[in-house]
Amino acid sequence: MSDTPEVRPPVVTPVRVIIAVCLIAPFVAMLWVGSYAKTDPAFIGIPFFYWYQMLWVLISTALTMTAYQLWQRDQRARTARKGGEAK
Repeated sequence: MSDTPEVRPPVVTPVRVIIAVCLIAPFVAMLWVGSYAKTDPAFIGIPFFYWYQMLWVLISTALTMTAYQLWQRDQRARTARKGGEAK
């Protein structure tokens, strides 16, 4: 008998998929430079290239906060299902 704990693969749930999408979306948006490498439309005199990136700073913050809240809720639910035992 071995003293090492059993290693189980990670569980993929719909909530975890949503968390992953929330965290990956800003990277995809910023790496797809062709979608925003232009000057028009300008917003209050600021070229599209700049205000689009600054908008993604705010969107990224909201998505990261959402992912964190979903993760916390998922962890609480998993702990409750296990009978309250600490991991």
